[in-house]
Amino acid sequence: MDSLPLRLGLTMWSHNNWQQGFYGSGTKPAQRLAKYAQVFHTVEGNTTFYATPNSQTVNNWKDATHEQFRFTFKLPKAITHQQMLRGCQAQLKEFMQIMAPLHDRIGQWTIQLPAAFGPEHLPQLKRFCELFPPSFPIGVEVRHPEFFAKGDAEKTLNQWLIEKGYDRIIMDSRPVFSEVAKPEHPHYESLLDAQQKKPRVPVHAIATAKQPMIRFIGYPEAEKNIEFFKPWLSKLPQWIEQGMTPYIMIHTSDNVVAPELALQLYQQLQKQTALPDLAEFPALAGNNQINMF
Repeated sequence: MDSLPLRLGLTMWSHNNWQQGFYGSGTKPAQRLAKYAQVFHTVEGNTTFYATPNSQTVNNWKDATHEQFRFTFKLPKAITHQQMLRGCQAQLKEFMQIMAPLHDRIGQWTIQLPAAFGPEHLPQLKRFCELFPPSFPIGVEVRHPEFFAKGDAEKTLNQWLIEKGYDRIIMDSRPVFSEVAKPEHPHYESLLDAQQKKPRVPVHAIATAKQPMIRFIGYPEAEKNIEFFKPWLSKLPQWIEQGMTPYIMIHTSDNVVAPELALQLYQQLQKQTALPDLAEFPALAGNNQINMF
């Protein structure tokens, strides 16, 4: 059983704009993950989507974190997007072998699928997931419109996920699509980039297993996200009451204020359900070593 009722994290642990406000001015890039893991419970491992790390890097990640921390690494895009889960058993095995030192710190292995991966490809997903040991936690993120249409395709997917105990990852991109990106907007470039890259799919707040994950893609100004987060202030406590351990991954279109937004939303949740306080940001704690567990 998880030691925490809910796990809060960001899309990354290293960002140059967090140097003063989050890490502390004396923190070197190689120390950022350790500082991040003092505060947050998990992280969305985008880095493995683009490139498989070497063994030394994986061991460095393990050394920088503690036993209660959880990574949610994405599978490489070569497997999920380029090969669409076909004929990639050897690649998956190689990837998992490299990641082996962190297997006991995985919250979820994320299978993020492209919008082209539709209902006709569902048998490929089922065969692919059979390659994983039963003990490996799996999260699946779909983007094809049919999986959001509440028809047979979505019902079939959800039923299978429930039967297998796999989590359906929930994308909430409403904030970044809440207004049209215009050149005169101070956050024009980051909003435009997010609107071009992030899927605009309906938010179906369904938990198919024990660790429902929400990827909340926030507006670049923290205060404008509060209204969009309100539905989660009731849904998340319900899931916790039912014995689940939700994961919340907080993004913004440029991620500059992501740590502050995550803290703000977490404090809103604390008003609704009992959650332990987060440790102070290292920059505010004089760069002291803090352990929240």
